[in-house]
Amino acid sequence: MTNLSYSVNGIPIRLRDEKWTHIVENHDDMAGYYFDVLETIANPTWIFEGDLDELWAVKKITAKKAMLVIYKEYKDQNDGFIITAFFTTKIKKLLKRKILWQQQK
Repeated sequence: MTNLSYSVNGIPIRLRDEKWTHIVENHDDMAGYYFDVLETIANPTWIFEGDLDELWAVKKITAKKAMLVIYKEYKDQNDGFIITAFFTTKIKKLLKRKILWQQQK
């Protein structure tokens, strides 16, 4: 099964069950946050330029904790997919990256 979320650019981003299983196996603290991952794509605090044409959607949870969802987006094909997701406390380090989009305050 695949669930979709739409990026801030309006592109459908897929999260396949196999990918979710892989995420939870590698980041067991993500169990139970499936819909939060989809929400981070749809309503992030920031989107940063990633590596190798990836986009990094970040949803700030507290002053020191955020959810990071790495995904690819193909505007010409109107398609995209989630690569991985995890929690991070390195918000200051993320803010040194190029910000492509930021939530309005």
